[in-house]
Amino acid sequence: MARAMRKHDSIIRGGRVIDPANGVDAILDIAIRGGRIAAIQPSIDAELADTTWDASGKIVTPGLVDLHIHGYHLVSPLSVPVDHYCLGRGVTTAVDAGSAGCGTFAGFRAFATDRVKTRLLAFLNISCSGLAFGGLGGDDSVPGELDLLKLASVRGCIDSVEQNRDVLVGVKIRLSASIADEGRNEAEAYRRSLEASQALRLPLMVHHALSTVSVADCPGRMQAGDIYTHAYHGFTSSIVDSVTRKPHRAVIEARKRGVLFDIGHGQGSFNWTVAEICAREGFWPDTISTDIHSGTCEGPAYDMPTVMTRLLHVGMPLTEVVARSTFEPAKAIGWDDRVGTLGIGREADIAVFSVEAVDMVLEDCQSQLRKISQRLVPQAVWRAGVAHPITQPKCFPNPETLQAQRGWWQQLQIRDELLSAEL
Repeated sequence: MARAMRKHDSIIRGGRVIDPANGVDAILDIAIRGGRIAAIQPSIDAELADTTWDASGKIVTPGLVDLHIHGYHLVSPLSVPVDHYCLGRGVTTAVDAGSAGCGTFAGFRAFATDRVKTRLLAFLNISCSGLAFGGLGGDDSVPGELDLLKLASVRGCIDSVEQNRDVLVGVKIRLSASIADEGRNEAEAYRRSLEASQALRLPLMVHHALSTVSVADCPGRMQAGDIYTHAYHGFTSSIVDSVTRKPHRAVIEARKRGVLFDIGHGQGSFNWTVAEICAREGFWPDTISTDIHSGTCEGPAYDMPTVMTRLLHVGMPLTEVVARSTFEPAKAIGWDDRVGTLGIGREADIAVFSVEAVDMVLEDCQSQLRKISQRLVPQAVWRAGVAHPITQPKCFPNPETLQAQRGWWQQLQIRDELLSAEL
């Protein structure tokens, strides 16, 4: 008697599968068995699966990889519930960007990484405290993580990373005057972060906005593989020269050296004007990320699909948007052998999206508006073969956030000439 063919746990049927790492862009079925991808074929018999999910008319991608989030929930004030804002929007791998430092990472591992269904990795903050005290800066009653230079510990950072290389993927520093003793500690803390990352041979992720460190030094001193996040902000320290309206020469040279430029949308770091200038100059981000935190999760960032939508609007092709939200960030942290693709035998981290036609306005971080015609909307997600519920923003767009964020407009160095119209 012929041996019965083993059944799959589930089949995702008939979607447009976009897997840039493997050069795949076709209508295919995907079979999941034992938490892993068992087959990817033009047609797989539905009778060979316990359950099926019809993806007709939708795009199917590797689970998204968000390179910049804050997920030390209830410990770092900026952090958010990871599974709700990441996994629920199609992100199966998220990387916390410095919420913990060497003095607080043990707790991050125990109470964040080990307790969420999203795969949660991290960059370790060069500051021992991480973002335990706050994070946004500008409040004199809350100390910044670099207000005391002693907190920037090279030895502590190196030791912590060496003991936790399965979770820690690099070093993080925030270069902003308001969290570094009005800028007096920025240059030395930056030097220490470069020293630590180079000793570890891991990438340094740098937040560089409203900083006393020049563009000539940052990204000018960054090395190949380092990650310059918040690349499209319009404040002082923008990568765009406010006179020429083109990326600074030091920025172009840094990219030639292999420095990576990341969106890191956040609460203040995506500016339509900068994005459009960079698109015109062909200066696309290497990676797309949200910097999702308590000040961005219900606007202006909302989630990874919304940030991806913004890149679609300024002209990045869909396949490139997917690549820079999956395989490229996985490669940036050295995890491309595990996440970011749909290879046979890989863990079944899979997301499904619709590309919906819309006629609406979408804000940037200072409530400059653009009318968009299409929007990526998450429809389904599997993490290691297990389906998880999709979540939605409370209000989209959020009028409260739109009003609050307008207050930052006057501080922009790169901006639209006039405030955009009210919704």
